[in-house]
Amino acid sequence: MTTTRQLLGGFGEELAERVLQGLGMEVLARNWRCEHGEVDFVARDGDCLVVCEVKTRTGVGFGDPVEAVTFDKMLRLRRLAAAWLRDHAIEGVGTVRVDVIGVLRRPGERTLIRHVRGDA
Repeated sequence: MTTTRQLLGGFGEELAERVLQGLGMEVLARNWRCEHGEVDFVARDGDCLVVCEVKTRTGVGFGDPVEAVTFDKMLRLRRLAAAWLRDHAIEGVGTVRVDVIGVLRRPGERTLIRHVRGDA
């Protein structure tokens, strides 16, 4: 059974994928999982491997969607990027970056998308 929350998350991920592709990135994996957790997107931006977390919300009662990605979550995403690289033979990757895409979908309003590019 698909919940409203899952539908909202799927909506945000669809938009995020279009954002990444629109920026010229090649999406290598979506919802990749391992024993350490899950990555929403793994993409390639030139010689940079990008791990992207997507947060979708219907309001800002708990802050902007990108604020939901804490320092600890960023560290976990970096570890997941290392695990992904160990599991996949990708040549030409020089750096790794963690990006966050926040999607704010308030009822009756235009959907807002915010892409925060991490440091490589």
